[in-house]
Amino acid sequence: MTVEHFQAPDAPGFKLDPRVVGAFGRFAGGFWRGTSALRAWALTLGLALFLILSTAATVALNQWNRWFFDSLENRDVEGLTHAVFVFGLIVVAMAAVGVGIVLTRETLQVDWRAWIVRHLVDRWLSRQRFYHLNVTGKEPPNPEYRISDDTRWATEPLVDLGIGLVLAVVGAAAFISILWTVGGSYTLELGTLGPVTIPAYMVLVALTYGLLASGLMLWVGAPLVGYVGRKNEAEGYFRFAMMRIRDNAESVALMNGARYEQAVLGRFYDTVVARWMAIVWQHGHLTWITNASGPMIPIVPLLFAAPKYISGELTLGQVTQLAAAFVQVQIAISWVVDNYNRVAEWYASARRVMDIVTACAAIDPDIEAIAPTPARPAPGKGATVRLSDFEIADGSGRPLLSGDDLAARPGEAVHVHGDSSTGKSTLVRVFAGLWPTARGKLTLPDRSEVMIAPQKSYLPLGSLRGALLYPEPALKMSDERLRSALETMDLAVLGERLDEVARWDQVLSNGERQRLAMARLLVHRPRVIILDDALSALEEAAQSALIARLRMELPEATIVTLAQRPAPPSGHDRQLVLQRRAGRPILVGAKEPVLAEVN
Repeated sequence: MTVEHFQAPDAPGFKLDPRVVGAFGRFAGGFWRGTSALRAWALTLGLALFLILSTAATVALNQWNRWFFDSLENRDVEGLTHAVFVFGLIVVAMAAVGVGIVLTRETLQVDWRAWIVRHLVDRWLSRQRFYHLNVTGKEPPNPEYRISDDTRWATEPLVDLGIGLVLAVVGAAAFISILWTVGGSYTLELGTLGPVTIPAYMVLVALTYGLLASGLMLWVGAPLVGYVGRKNEAEGYFRFAMMRIRDNAESVALMNGARYEQAVLGRFYDTVVARWMAIVWQHGHLTWITNASGPMIPIVPLLFAAPKYISGELTLGQVTQLAAAFVQVQIAISWVVDNYNRVAEWYASARRVMDIVTACAAIDPDIEAIAPTPARPAPGKGATVRLSDFEIADGSGRPLLSGDDLAARPGEAVHVHGDSSTGKSTLVRVFAGLWPTARGKLTLPDRSEVMIAPQKSYLPLGSLRGALLYPEPALKMSDERLRSALETMDLAVLGERLDEVARWDQVLSNGERQRLAMARLLVHRPRVIILDDALSALEEAAQSALIARLRMELPEATIVTLAQRPAPPSGHDRQLVLQRRAGRPILVGAKEPVLAEVN
């Protein structure tokens, strides 16, 4: 089965942008500043020290090669014996340095990634940015993947690349000096022109060979950055599509939509495969160069050193030393080429991480324009909620909803009902500070004293206790208090399962989740409660009973209920209606207010 009308989203091709690299450096470099600076610099300097020691051990091994082969050529038994003993010491030293590199490198990678993840999560969740980015369509695709996975690929390879770069620079300096001092100059006879002396000829050979091979590979591999970026973007979309199926599993199953989803996933993964194959072909082109130049690296120095060995100017040990140094210089010169694919993968992930940072910064002006700071009522047990002479508009300024007065005094329960699309959810967003108001004055206590119970009750991952304490994980509450809240809302059967960890949003029915949300209100005891059709899954009698119990347990709380149906016969003091007039919803008073009958 195929879905011909479905088009998998494209990922733009891109090249290495120095501005993105600089922005990532400024953001991620914060790890080496502030409270984390001491540990970060200790790990960095410790790693640098071990890398220098590693190069020193490699140079020592190079010197040992010369000593060993010269002793072998001279049949020096005593020298060979000493060389074997020294070799053991070098091996132990290299092993110890290797352990130090592994510990400092991996600790640095873990700590740096943890710092970036914490700061990304803080930016994403602070000021409700995650919500505003989502509703405005400005959120980068798959933010959860960017935070969980791209942070890893933007840090771990960079540390490894940094290690490789340090080793390449230090190693190049050390082994070029060996080529210079041991190789010396070479005198070339040019017939009638006489002898021509080439100073440091082995250094020139190494640099010429390395720059030619590396330059050719850079030229052939240039498109790889864009290919890797497009592949990573396609894989992100594929993961996001599977996540959506899981989140909507019941709806997909009820509608028998598995075959359609399978076709959609197939189109997504076809894109992944196509972009992987582009990388495969590019790797094939690079392999022509690597496989041609690689086998020549250990042979070239032997060919250029052979004339001086035959003439007796070099010993066998010096020839092997030059050959090993030549290889090390080639490794240093070709570092960029050998790591080109990793550089491309790092850049693609760093760019995706910076997309979140940039989006969070860009949404802040929009947040500033949303919901001016409400007036604060006087401190007390209850709080007045009031939205007066208001007109609510959409992002383009088009009026959506208006009214003269929506007020609820401490201890009062006000019910607002209206047909679908008359603006109930918009009113809730205004109270939550998530919607701009074109006109009007809002009186509301601090957000920490207001709790909103939405129609689809959210239950976090973890234990039932955590679901009751949400959104304050540090709230101290006795088990008796929690069980009492559950019992009041007819959930006494859950009282013994407070510490049970489960997917409670799947274990409980819609009605049980809504009862649990009401029990959560009893636990937190807010001054203002906004119920957004929060009892819609229950029958009318149950709704009346729960509202009555809520008012009895929290007599000073101000309650505003928004629902599609009129208020039950009891439980609320007043009722307001959202009516559509002149094509626009308007909040008006009901003909017959609902009288409170709390038992």
